[in-house]
Amino acid sequence: FADVAVVGAGPAGMGAALQAARAGAEVVLIDENAALGGSLGYARFDADGGRAGKVGAELGHAVAAARNIRVMTSTTANGWFADNWLPLIHGNRMTRLRATAVVAATGSIEQPMVFRNNDLPGIVMGSAAQRLIRLYGVKPGRRALVVTANSDGYGVALDLDDAGVELSGVLDLRPDPPACPLRAEVERRLIRIGDGLTVCEAGTRPDRNHLAGVKLASIVGRGEWAETRELIRCDLLCLSVGYAPTAQLLLQAGARAGFDTDADTFRIEDVPARLHAAGSVNGFYDLDTALADGRRAGARAAVDAGFAADLPPAPEPASSPRVCFDYPIFHHRKGKDFVDFDEDLTVADLRNGIAEGFQHIELLKRYSTVGMGPSQGRTAALNTARLVAAETDRPLAGIGVSTARPPFAAEKFGHLAGRGFHPVRRTAMHHRHVDAGARMMVAGAWLRPAWYGDRRDGPACIDREVANVRGNVGLIDVSTLGGLEVRGPDAAEFLNRMYTFGYLKQPVGRARYVLMTDRTGVIVDDGVACRFHDRHFYVTATTGGVDGVYRQMLWQNAQWRLDVDVANVTAAYAGVNIAGPNARRVLRAVCDDVDLSAEAFPYMGVRRGVVAGLPARILRVGFVGELGYEIHVGASLGEALWDALLAAGESAGIAPFGVEAQRVLRLEKGHIIVGQDTDGLTTPPEAAMAWAVSRTKPYFVGKRAIEIQAARGLTRSLVGFALTDDAGPMPGECHLVIRDGDIVGRVTSIARSATLGRVIGLAYVAPDQAGIGARFRIKGPAGRMIEAEVVPLPFYDPDNGRQAL
Repeated sequence: FADVAVVGAGPAGMGAALQAARAGAEVVLIDENAALGGSLGYARFDADGGRAGKVGAELGHAVAAARNIRVMTSTTANGWFADNWLPLIHGNRMTRLRATAVVAATGSIEQPMVFRNNDLPGIVMGSAAQRLIRLYGVKPGRRALVVTANSDGYGVALDLDDAGVELSGVLDLRPDPPACPLRAEVERRLIRIGDGLTVCEAGTRPDRNHLAGVKLASIVGRGEWAETRELIRCDLLCLSVGYAPTAQLLLQAGARAGFDTDADTFRIEDVPARLHAAGSVNGFYDLDTALADGRRAGARAAVDAGFAADLPPAPEPASSPRVCFDYPIFHHRKGKDFVDFDEDLTVADLRNGIAEGFQHIELLKRYSTVGMGPSQGRTAALNTARLVAAETDRPLAGIGVSTARPPFAAEKFGHLAGRGFHPVRRTAMHHRHVDAGARMMVAGAWLRPAWYGDRRDGPACIDREVANVRGNVGLIDVSTLGGLEVRGPDAAEFLNRMYTFGYLKQPVGRARYVLMTDRTGVIVDDGVACRFHDRHFYVTATTGGVDGVYRQMLWQNAQWRLDVDVANVTAAYAGVNIAGPNARRVLRAVCDDVDLSAEAFPYMGVRRGVVAGLPARILRVGFVGELGYEIHVGASLGEALWDALLAAGESAGIAPFGVEAQRVLRLEKGHIIVGQDTDGLTTPPEAAMAWAVSRTKPYFVGKRAIEIQAARGLTRSLVGFALTDDAGPMPGECHLVIRDGDIVGRVTSIARSATLGRVIGLAYVAPDQAGIGARFRIKGPAGRMIEAEVVPLPFYDPDNGRQAL
């Protein structure tokens, strides 16, 4: 946050920052270059070339001494958004800056001249040559010619001469240029000057990859030149014929690009409140007037931010010298006179577009692609507007520029993604898992135990955990499951609309499976709904899906307006699942106020009670296919519950199990995992979940889409399979099901089941391959085709006798 943000740290920008800081404002000064100064670092403002350095040093020291100015160099203000919100790109970071007032001291961009072969290497802007010399210590050429229409070009010639570059001369497009100290110094050094002359054509070396010389001609009219007069040999041509304001931020904020007929370039008008232009972007190109304009803009910005400041007098517009030639476009009958270097567009290309009727600048842009390249029209917009005005006989003031949109410069995906920050959530029992030797894995934003034991011996550890659950009793932390409280007179009706099953008649004290689809009928989540009261349901959701489910519930009820309250209580509860044939015996040791018998507490029953002295919700569910209970307590009590159950089951051989064992156990039971056995197109009939869809209730989210898709018929079916050769290679998840060379499905889950003694899995196949006993082929490792057979689900305990113990 800042009171005042100043974009651009040239003379106007530094002047603005200092003026705002003196008024007491907190200022952020932003510049895309590595050092402050802008044009003060490379341009020449006087004959001896010393003034720029002196002024730059004075302003730089003053900025460094100001404690309320924060400097951000090598930083690009990449756009303007509502309420002075600026994205600042620096390195691999993006900083979001909100400022009360903004000063855009973004400077101006030197504009090219148009003539035949003006795209050759060796033809550069005058300011580019100065940057190479002063900022990088590079001699830009051996023999140079300068073409100018302002005093800056003479400064370029002097800098080239000081750098040891041989000068062929200076051409001034103006027939009668005014006197200036820089021109006088060029004359004193006996450098040739030719007034009223232009370059009409550039030539190449024999290898055709660099400038070799130019042809000169006298200017005899607007864009017209006489017969070639002279050939000049040079390997460097520097152009200083005009500027256009770097006004993208101002235009994005709502300012308008008019045209200054006195300056022959764009003029920024109608700048919005709390936004100020300063320096050459505001039409002040002389150093003194740019400084004065910057100081005034800084004072005005400080006032906008609530500080008292005396406004310096505004510089007179006429006091800034004319820097642009009115029509630096010299069309050649042989073409190759480029207006837009990005898009390779010549004068003839644009004239053809205008003749076709695309006379509005926005239409011409879309027809010809002018301004659509990487430079986004920075060096093409002004000359394009001149051409449109000339061809349509309209004033330049009515042409304008195409719409400026952020970003100003290219952004990386990393900038848009934000900081490389990954939130990590830990359950209340996390440290108990670590102490027990758990190998942790990421599940959504949570850390969960994958298995317990040596990292290098994962398969054996998983098999051991599975066997203990199947033959004895195991304990798993399920705190990461989503939890949603749904309360109110319309709670049952609300769930009846949100999920595919029926919930209006669900008895109190019972749980029911919930399957959620979106409006397209695609499966998005599942869980169980536990009814503790006519007006109170506790609904579980998947670890990774609960936030989306919660958002969807709120969004839907904003339209339905049912009398119901929904709260996401995932973080408020810790949960464990104790499962296995001895689960009831262990739980009875710590829970004596709830009758745990099969008759009093059947499968899919829910109860409130006290477990190990802790108030708890107890759900009798069977995701792993064994007698099991989910116990949910307050999050702060989770570790105490974990400890109590392990202690109570010690004599029975209880042991914790992890996510990988749970996945094998649920696969043996044929239970799907949403997001693994489904994808972004899976409907309930495809996933063999049609049993979970009510055919009698009038509405639920996705009902109409499911009916339409069912009428069209299935294109794939999820089936259980076993390999015909368990000793052979085993495919992996996402390996493809192939028939006659075509992809018809994929493996979604697969495991080598020690319980069943074979490899089992779930896969999508073509509908005519879904019958029991049908065989299909999977493309496995190294492209080897592996045969599988469709088998009935569930693989384990098909009569559900284990869950009903």
